[in-house]
Amino acid sequence: MTMLKQLQFTAAAVALSTTAVAAQEVEVLHWWTSGGEAAALNVLREDLSGQGVEWMDMPVAGGGGSDAMTVLRARVTSGNPPTAVQMLGFSIQDWAAEGVLANLDELAAEQNWGEVVPEALQRFSTYDGSWVAAPVNVHSTNWVWANTALMEELGIEQPTTWEEFVAAMQTAQDAGYTALAHGGQAWQDATIFDSMVMGVGGPDFYQASMVDLDPEALGSETMVEAFERMATLRGFVDDNFSGRDWNLATAMVVNGEALFQIMGDWAKGEFVNAGQTAGDEFQCFRVPGTEGTVTFNSDQFAMFAVEDADAQAAQLAMASAVMSPEFQIAFNLVKGSVPARTDIPSDQFDACGQMGMAQLAEAAANGALFGSMAHGHANNPSVQNAMYDVITAHFNGEYDAATAAEELVTAVEIAQ
Repeated sequence: MTMLKQLQFTAAAVALSTTAVAAQEVEVLHWWTSGGEAAALNVLREDLSGQGVEWMDMPVAGGGGSDAMTVLRARVTSGNPPTAVQMLGFSIQDWAAEGVLANLDELAAEQNWGEVVPEALQRFSTYDGSWVAAPVNVHSTNWVWANTALMEELGIEQPTTWEEFVAAMQTAQDAGYTALAHGGQAWQDATIFDSMVMGVGGPDFYQASMVDLDPEALGSETMVEAFERMATLRGFVDDNFSGRDWNLATAMVVNGEALFQIMGDWAKGEFVNAGQTAGDEFQCFRVPGTEGTVTFNSDQFAMFAVEDADAQAAQLAMASAVMSPEFQIAFNLVKGSVPARTDIPSDQFDACGQMGMAQLAEAAANGALFGSMAHGHANNPSVQNAMYDVITAHFNGEYDAATAAEELVTAVEIAQ
């Protein structure tokens, strides 16, 4: 692969005149293709358009970004990388290690990114002490989304324990509804699994198994129980779940076809896009058993090193726009996530947004904020994909719970 030298941008480039910027453009590779995601992305597109920066869209459908990373690898290998790419977690670190990402240190210093971005996010925004990506948001993944009308119709109160959660789903299923809206894709299976591991074993077990990759934790009876809970959930999804995109599963809850969905808070964008209001038409609460903890991912934009001065200036304009408080509020109000900056007031956010911001701050203060395995923030992609294979095989009935735990140990050992 052709290696591109890492470039040191200057914050002064942001101050280029509108006349100079007018000829500039950013080609942005991303996987935000659902209705709510597209609406959120348009906030950034319009912001840049106002600065005279032309947006060249390069969408690659598929939540989680694995397809997008395949496309990106082909572009970089051919010597023609996009100017900006949506990335998650360890993927940022992997590309930075290849020396192909632009250095954003001067802009970060000028705008005090280090003072307002949580350290847990900076773990992925920086590489070898230098800023290489601008974080857009913080998504937390251990959420349940619920249809209020169905809960009221079925006489269901918000469940606070695993047993109550199962009982609520059984009630919905007995009444002829889909109890759990789900899409049978590996990353969606893993999103649920994150919460099962946290719910069964708690923060210490999540750290040992998903982050530290301790073989004893991975193969333990606690892990077997997590897989058993996955099997229980499998009994509450509909027969047509295989291959369903996540936003179509969310639509089942939006439309009153399904009671619950376990999904990150990007799901809220679909409710908002449908004209619904948190606390009214839909409810949000933490997966029972995971209260007090937050598993997260953070969408970030990494800029690929380019030699063209106009392209550099456009990249800086984009990075600056992404990190502005005004954009962080406007974008996250639409996207369903919370700002990547800790100095943003919560008064403009809805009930779920305010809850998410408060719980994120609390979890960070209590050492209960964990990068999501399912979303590339606990381990590198090879380990993540190895876990995906076992989790999905089990969810589709290829392994029982005990065998799945054994296979998880082996898969992770091989992947490291």
